Amino acid sequence: MVMNPQLKEKILESLSAVLPITFIVLFISVFLVPLEIGTVAMFFVGAFMLIMGMGMFQLGAEMSMSPLGEGIGAELSKAKNVAITAIITLVMGILITIAEPDLQVLSNQVPSIPNRTLILTVAVGVGIFLAIAVLRIMFKVDLSIILMVFYAIVIVVSFFVPKEFLAVAYDSGGVTTGPITVPFIMALGVGISSIRSDKNASSDSFGLVALSSVGPIMAVLILGCFYSSGGAEYVSGELTSVGTMQDIAIAFAKETPHYAKEVIISILPILAMFVVFQLISKRYQHRQRIKVIVGFGYTYMGLVLFLCGVNVGFAPVGTMLGRDLAGSSAKWLLVPLGMLIGYYIVKAEPAIQILNKQVQSVTNGAISAKAMNRALQIGVSVSVGLAMLRILTGIPIQWIIIPGYIVALVMSRFVPKIFVGIAFDSGGVASGPMTSTFLLPLCIGACEMTGGNIMTNAFGVVSLVALTPLIAIQIMGISYRIKLARLEKSTKPDSMIPVDIDEIIEIEEV
Repeated sequence: MVMNPQLKEKILESLSAVLPITFIVLFISVFLVPLEIGTVAMFFVGAFMLIMGMGMFQLGAEMSMSPLGEGIGAELSKAKNVAITAIITLVMGILITIAEPDLQVLSNQVPSIPNRTLILTVAVGVGIFLAIAVLRIMFKVDLSIILMVFYAIVIVVSFFVPKEFLAVAYDSGGVTTGPITVPFIMALGVGISSIRSDKNASSDSFGLVALSSVGPIMAVLILGCFYSSGGAEYVSGELTSVGTMQDIAIAFAKETPHYAKEVIISILPILAMFVVFQLISKRYQHRQRIKVIVGFGYTYMGLVLFLCGVNVGFAPVGTMLGRDLAGSSAKWLLVPLGMLIGYYIVKAEPAIQILNKQVQSVTNGAISAKAMNRALQIGVSVSVGLAMLRILTGIPIQWIIIPGYIVALVMSRFVPKIFVGIAFDSGGVASGPMTSTFLLPLCIGACEMTGGNIMTNAFGVVSLVALTPLIAIQIMGISYRIKLARLEKSTKPDSMIPVDIDEIIEIEEV
């Protein structure tokens, strides 16, 4: 049986993304923290499932989520009815957020708040802000201005919330923009701006993920004002004890039905949305419908393999490594090792590759996927280093988060518009399932061993991972503008006409 060439290409891309983090863990297990053979075998089986799952998911998202989001966006733009557009996007935001697997993980960690209450509150927050993001594109409101307003409100509210809720609230902005929501939301932005022909159409297609990430932060902060932490504690998962390869197979087989059920619940609302949309718009021909349905199948199988591999094989090993490293005499190694893991783990996030390729496509190669990857890797590396430093020193999360967002928002006034949307979208996309299921357990394990407060010191790594790409991508935008200015000066020394980078990208697309 010959493998689908596109699927083979995606799996090879996944292999190159996951191998570095696998070798890092292997290196640590050999030279720093000796692990049992069974533990290492569980990790490698998890890595294999992750590679296969991520490859299938990426292909499925390209075939289903992206065309659906882009189609709905284009139809909403044609309708030109503000009320209907706002209501539809609000409902879509709520449904997709409830379906996001990462939110289920976060809901179990927040003390004294019922899971359903938290999930619905966050979902409504995402829905409201997705509607605001869509209306922003329709009314051509400057993204940096609207981000400055909402983040200013978030910063003010954070001073009135118990400290136990701050890290979780900021983390919620990252986990709600995961592998289910990102492909759909990003394509929705492209679809809405596709019928526009003005110079800002490309830059306005980005920013939906960014604004959708603000909603859950604000929602959990407000919710935190009404709930007490109640002394609830985080219970970390333990690695299954295995002695033979049969034990490993049983361990993964036992957990697979749980994730199969979780993912089908995640996929069904979006599949139902596709059916309703097709019945109303008749947008897709027979061949396109078949392609989208097959894409949903790839997405489903890919996410089941990915989540099972990461949660059963990766996450428990992360907790174990964190404990053992923090308990050793060289616990300071947590910072450089965390930075190294952060640098490579970002490439293993499935939604990151979708974002980078969409950026390259929309800008017609002016911003390459390779350059985006490098900027994100540097940003996430710094994030994880800061997270480990917080565990060792107890630095409050607000001392980093608030100045960081202020810097990012100030920078947004000086970079090309297209980089603002890309940067703030990148923050939400970078903090995906690999962050919540490997880096977070790594931090929790280290925090447990050092005797720190898990709710205030370990949680927050997701929010830090979502923060630094904002600054890294905008630095790339400033560098791009400087290079462009030099090129303009060298080729047209007599010209005094200012050049807008967004106009240049628009011309390159044509």
